[in-house]
Amino acid sequence: MGRDAGNRSGPHHAGARRKDFDQSACSLPTKQLRLAAIRAFFDALVNRHVVILNPAATVRGERYQAVEGKTPEITPQQARTLLKSIDTSRPVGRRDKAIVATLIYTAGRAGAIASLRLKDFAWDGTQYALRFAEKGGKSRLIPVRHDLQAILLAYLDSFDWRSEPGDAPFFRSVLGRTGSLLALPIRNIDVCRMVKRRLRDAKLPGQFSPHSFRVATATDLLLNGIPLEDVQYLLGHADPRTTRLYDRRQKQVTRNTVERISI
Repeated sequence: MGRDAGNRSGPHHAGARRKDFDQSACSLPTKQLRLAAIRAFFDALVNRHVVILNPAATVRGERYQAVEGKTPEITPQQARTLLKSIDTSRPVGRRDKAIVATLIYTAGRAGAIASLRLKDFAWDGTQYALRFAEKGGKSRLIPVRHDLQAILLAYLDSFDWRSEPGDAPFFRSVLGRTGSLLALPIRNIDVCRMVKRRLRDAKLPGQFSPHSFRVATATDLLLNGIPLEDVQYLLGHADPRTTRLYDRRQKQVTRNTVERISI
């Protein structure tokens, strides 16, 4: 296996691999992602002396640079409309409003929000903060602003949360159509479905997702002069280039420009 893989690294085989790469029906970002995975796989084999050379090392993909992410951005007015549309007369409504408000005011990912435990809602003597478990085993402590605090406490008072253990789920599943809260954590997919359902009830576009709130929050903060590195920390990005993908200020400038076309 090692001898064959090592010998198939000449120009002919490199050209054949490039042709297969170009003819793939995948999008360019998907091609690049898969090519990177293949290179990493063969790098591991080379390091373990299974093969002599990495046959994917000579394959070069097309240059691709994303200047703006693809996630649709919900506008501040649409986000406010969504919050106001949620009926909080039942526990399920208070929960859903608390989740949406947390998405907006912490820029948390849906998965991190679904994973919250009661112990992650901490009081430091002056205000509450939420501790999010993020990708790569990292955690972030995000202060809870006063209006979010009121929404969260209204939700938590739907059950006797202060007497429960710290490992108990923060955001809970609901029993069918009863609207009653269970002692089980909500799942990431449930957060996504809830947002879609609430968007539909508020007669807002269904293209939005929980990630749309991260884009809206990042753009809003940058428009208000918050430094990029501060927004980067809030979003939990290791690289500022990732944060820039969430910056839709240029899109707003372009929208204003095309509206002025006089034809």
